[in-house]
Amino acid sequence: MLSQTNISSSTPLGANVAPGGGVTFRVWAPRASAVYLNGTFGGVTYAGQDPDCLLAKDAQGFWAAYESGAKAGDAYKFWVTGTGTSGYKRDPYARALDATGFPDSSSTVCDARAYPWHDAGFQTPNFSDLIIYQIHIGTYAISRPGIAANFLDVVGKIPYLQALGINMLQPLPVDEQEANPNMGYEGADLFSPDFPYVCTDAVLLNGYLVTINSLLAAKGQSPLQTAEITPAPAQLKVLVDLCHLYGIAVAFDVVYNHAGGFGANNALDDNCLYYMDRVPDVGNQNDSLYFTDQDRGTGGLAFAMWNRPVTQFLLDNARSFIEEFHADGFRYDEIGTLISCNQGSGWEFCRELTSQNRALQNRILQNAEFWPGSHTGIPDSQQPIVQAASNGGAGFDVVQADALRSALRTAVGQAAGGVSAPVSMSSIANALYPPGFDHAWRAVTCIENHDVVYAGRDPRIPTLADGSNHRSWYARSRTRVAMSILLTSPGIPQLFMGQEFLEDKPWNESPAGPYLLWWEGLNEGLDKSMADHLRFTQDLLRLRWTYNALRGELVHPFLVNDYDRVVGFHRWLEGVGEDVVVVASLAEQTKWNYPVGFPFGGFWKEVFNSDVYDHWVNPQEAGNGDGVWASSGGLQGFAASASVVIPANGVVVFAPAAL
Repeated sequence: MLSQTNISSSTPLGANVAPGGGVTFRVWAPRASAVYLNGTFGGVTYAGQDPDCLLAKDAQGFWAAYESGAKAGDAYKFWVTGTGTSGYKRDPYARALDATGFPDSSSTVCDARAYPWHDAGFQTPNFSDLIIYQIHIGTYAISRPGIAANFLDVVGKIPYLQALGINMLQPLPVDEQEANPNMGYEGADLFSPDFPYVCTDAVLLNGYLVTINSLLAAKGQSPLQTAEITPAPAQLKVLVDLCHLYGIAVAFDVVYNHAGGFGANNALDDNCLYYMDRVPDVGNQNDSLYFTDQDRGTGGLAFAMWNRPVTQFLLDNARSFIEEFHADGFRYDEIGTLISCNQGSGWEFCRELTSQNRALQNRILQNAEFWPGSHTGIPDSQQPIVQAASNGGAGFDVVQADALRSALRTAVGQAAGGVSAPVSMSSIANALYPPGFDHAWRAVTCIENHDVVYAGRDPRIPTLADGSNHRSWYARSRTRVAMSILLTSPGIPQLFMGQEFLEDKPWNESPAGPYLLWWEGLNEGLDKSMADHLRFTQDLLRLRWTYNALRGELVHPFLVNDYDRVVGFHRWLEGVGEDVVVVASLAEQTKWNYPVGFPFGGFWKEVFNSDVYDHWVNPQEAGNGDGVWASSGGLQGFAASASVVIPANGVVVFAPAAL
């Protein structure tokens, strides 16, 4: 029989294993006339509206009880009796769902303390050092044709990711979605990992365990047991844990501006949190408890920020990622939509969210997707978004930025127009430092992401570079130029899965569709250009790690020539030096003896040349050998200059010999 043991106003929402055993259950349904706990606990089954399974209601509309026989792994649901309807509801705070439980799609009790973490020594990198890699779990690491990849499939890619040189993995949203397959932006159960991303087959789990324990052993860590990776949350924790052991932070993509659509009149999913307390649905979304009738513009239903338990629900969700999954950061979807749908309450929510998360994890990256000018009722600038909450700002650290992306994609597309087409290198020069920011690391920059290259939208860079032949020299070389400029510019660079090995297809969420990453071309030697481009990306990332100035704030575009299709820029550290000079060309002919300024005289090593990666090692590489002597007079505002070879559609990088 249920009791009020261990229940108080501070009892956490959801199902939580009590320190002495048993489980507390607590749910918010303020207008319900009764809420019952259904499930089988310690051999006792509670079903329907049995008086023995009635939860007690407090003055704030929270229903709660303690069940001494409940334990981790038990399936449960709430039967909610309302003034409009009666029936089952899943626990909005459930840490996992069980499609085979009692009844179908039940919530599952999970012990958040059960997983044995190995990452105690890991520290989130400094923001200026971050290189983000964005993936979609379901299509990133397919191991069985037509079946979505899961968290443990991605675990098998960790050595690849470490060798690539990225240090922050950013999966698209991983919470339970209405649709399957899905892109990740129609969340229905925000605390529960998505069904397709969880392995429930015992035989397969044992196979994954071999890989997991091999990776642990390589780092001197003790092995896991099958039972420790069986719960859904544990499989996501394994991914984060092993990423941390291999030097990779993990940022979660979360959607707080809306949830899934749930269908008109709750038709698609009567067990979800929509109309959680089951009042009559008269068509006013403001009556739906968690949601609002405001247009959210992105699909689904906007959260009603004016209800404190709703904002607390989202705050608790973020807290769970930090405390239970050791999150290093968040990408917050469409913050502008969140604010415009909720006005002042949305702004205050953002401030409370960022402040809470910073207090929980002081190095956490808080990355807002926010586009100035696209929403009403909010500042037409990004600065208030990244100002500290204590100073009246929203408190985010960084935002998605599109200036460099737009300039690079435009220039590549222009170059594809042929040798006589005008190409705006000046636009690239103007976008090298993210416009409007106090620090360059405030901007997360990219040339591909999940939105841009989604099927039916914009092409991948190799396709943009040569629409008729995505593997031509034009496609390969122009792609290298765009990637080189991205990864030698200020800001936090972000790559999208497959970009590193010249994937030319768009993507979508289907594990059976025509847009899957062509790992076979890379791993089975079916396309040498992919292996060459991967080597290029790895070396380019090493270059960024080797030269501190490439991760710094300062950039000066000293050479800009649209007619020649050339841009050159200087990177350095204030008061330290460590100078680096980058010269890029989108011309179709090599520039021989091209005059280039250098900050000071002496020998400048050629530390990177993109041309060498074409048909690695390129027998026709155009370059500068070991380097150049900057012994000529001043040029382009610098004290010295040299005649430089700039490869056609190529990038060369120089550093002083002392470096």
